[in-house]
Amino acid sequence: MRDVTSTARSAFVDGARAVLPALPANVPFGLVVGVAAANLGLHPVTALWSAGLLFAGAAQLAMIELLARDAPVVVAVLTAIVVNLRYAMYSAGLAPYVRSVSRRWRLVLSFFLLDVTYALSVPAFRADETPDRRAYYLGLAVPLWLTWTLSVTAGASLGTDLPPAWHLEFAIPLLFLALLVPNVRDRGGVVAAAVGGVGAVAGLGIPFDLGLVVAALAGVGVGLLADPEGSDESDGAEPDADGVEPDDDPTEAEP
Repeated sequence: MRDVTSTARSAFVDGARAVLPALPANVPFGLVVGVAAANLGLHPVTALWSAGLLFAGAAQLAMIELLARDAPVVVAVLTAIVVNLRYAMYSAGLAPYVRSVSRRWRLVLSFFLLDVTYALSVPAFRADETPDRRAYYLGLAVPLWLTWTLSVTAGASLGTDLPPAWHLEFAIPLLFLALLVPNVRDRGGVVAAAVGGVGAVAGLGIPFDLGLVVAALAGVGVGLLADPEGSDESDGAEPDADGVEPDDDPTEAEP
């Protein structure tokens, strides 16, 4: 049991170290959302619990902007759902690597599924760099969650006191570029990134940010056609080839 706990603790620390470079870019993103919440009239405490429960920056920002324009609540909620449709693709990509994790823990992990956690966890799992995938994933997610909730709360507390000249919103695309570039390593990845990028720009006028979802699907499809063998997959270990049953988590006893 002590060895299992030690392994989990080590994997958690490895995940926390891996996510450290991404944390600074999440601070201005959270501040932008917090300021938008303050402009809407939300109390900092309300901004805190909403950020902690939603944990979806783009969707939260879209909801706040729509509510600020007096859009119906139903429209704001549906927009958030559409913006988050990309997580369905992320979950499909992550699923093969967490089959050995118990069902209830997979529900916990799904709450923390973000662009950052997906972009950092899947390459590590594919290369079989961590003995405890659940702990590693949580090591990525927990610092992100803390950084996000505190940043949104700080933005909501400061409100309009943050100088507009800082242009904090510029950090958001920089964060996604930092996640994208290291993962574009083969022909399929290059084609998918190019098609997705062009499609996202071309689809800016599509309502409810559906252009992003369409562009992402187009990028994935064309990327698979360009590199059907998936040369990137052959470099790492097979997903969850250990034969552990989904509800038989070997690390479940650890704290």
